[in-house]
Amino acid sequence: MTQQPQQTRARKAAAPLSDAAFTLLVQGVLDYGIFMLDPQGYIISWNAGAERIKGYRAEDIVGQHFSVFYPPEDQSSGKPQWELETAVAEGRLEDEGWRVRKDGSRFWANVVITALWDEEGVLQGFGKVTRDMSERRAAQHALTERRRLFDHLVQAQETERRRIAWDVHDDSIQAMVAVGMRLELLADRVPEAYAAELRRLDTSVSEAIGRLRSLTFRLHPPGIDRHGLVDGLSSHLDDVVGSSWGMPYSFEHRLDREPPPEMAITIFRIVQETLLNVRKHAHASRVDVSIESADRGVLTRVKDDGTGAPMSQDGTREHFGVIEMRERAETAGGWWSMHSRPGTGTTVEFWVPNPLPVPVSTSEDDAP
Repeated sequence: MTQQPQQTRARKAAAPLSDAAFTLLVQGVLDYGIFMLDPQGYIISWNAGAERIKGYRAEDIVGQHFSVFYPPEDQSSGKPQWELETAVAEGRLEDEGWRVRKDGSRFWANVVITALWDEEGVLQGFGKVTRDMSERRAAQHALTERRRLFDHLVQAQETERRRIAWDVHDDSIQAMVAVGMRLELLADRVPEAYAAELRRLDTSVSEAIGRLRSLTFRLHPPGIDRHGLVDGLSSHLDDVVGSSWGMPYSFEHRLDREPPPEMAITIFRIVQETLLNVRKHAHASRVDVSIESADRGVLTRVKDDGTGAPMSQDGTREHFGVIEMRERAETAGGWWSMHSRPGTGTTVEFWVPNPLPVPVSTSEDDAP
C-alpha cells in the first residue's frame, strides 16, 4: 500500500517543468545571459545573467535591437545580421568575439544563437545564450605569454651554455693541452729527479683537461640540436652512463613525434640532472630511462636500483638538483615528482606539455 504514493511522487518529480517553472529557472541563471529575439533581432526577453554580464536592466534593453551589444566595427560590417541569417540557414550559430556592455567596456563572449520555429515551420525568433569568457581568455593569453617567455629563457640559457662550452674548449682546454705538451718535453730534458715530478704535473693537467671536456659536454651535449631528443638522450646515455660510468642502463622511447627544440632541451636537462644525482647519491648499479607521448605532452621516467633515497624532498634540506628539476618542469607548464623507498631504488617522473600554438593576431583579438 505504501508503494502507490511513492510512485505518484516519483511521477510528479519526473514530470516536465511547466512553462512558468521553466521561465523562473531561466530568469534565475546568473552565469549565462539567456534572452529571446524576435525574427528581426529585437530583444523580447531578458534574464538576470544577461543583466549581470551586459549591465542592462530588462526595462532598459527590451525592445532594442541586439546589435547594440556589438562593437562599432562589427555593426558597420553587418555581422549581427549575418549571424541571424546563418542561424536561420543552419539552425544555430556559435561565435566568440568582443561584445560591448552598457558602460561601453568590452568583454570576450561565447555566443550561441538558435533559430526557433513553430510547428508549421514559421520562424518565431531566436534564442540567444551569452557567456562572459574574459577570464578564461586572459588566462589563456597569460599561459601563452608564459610559454613564450619560457622558450626565450631556454634559448638564452642554451646560447650562454654553448658560448661557455666553446670558450672553455677553444681557450682553456687548448692552453692546458699546450702546457701538458711542454711538460712532456721538459720531462725528457731534465734529470730524472725532476722528471718524475714533471710527469706527475703532466698527469694532473691531463686529468684537469678530462674534467673540462666533461664539463663542456654537460654544458652543450652534441647531437640534440641536430638530431633531436631521442638521439641526444641515446648518445648521452651511451657516452656518459655506459662508457664513462660503466653503469648498465636501458632506454625506451615511444613518441608520436619529435618534440620541438625548447621542449626537447627541457626534457634533456632534467634527465641529465637526474642521472648526475643517481651517480652522486643513489649508489645504484643500474638505471632505466623511458620517454613516451602522454596527455598531449611527453612523460619521462628515470628509475634506479639504488638505496632508495638519493635526494631529500624535505623543504628545508632539499637538494639543489631537485629544486632545479622541479622548477624546469613547472616553468614549462608541467609537473615533476620523485618516489623512493629504502632498498628499492628511486623513480623520478615528470611531464612536460607540448607548446601551445601561438594565436594569430587580428584586429578583433587585439581590441582593448
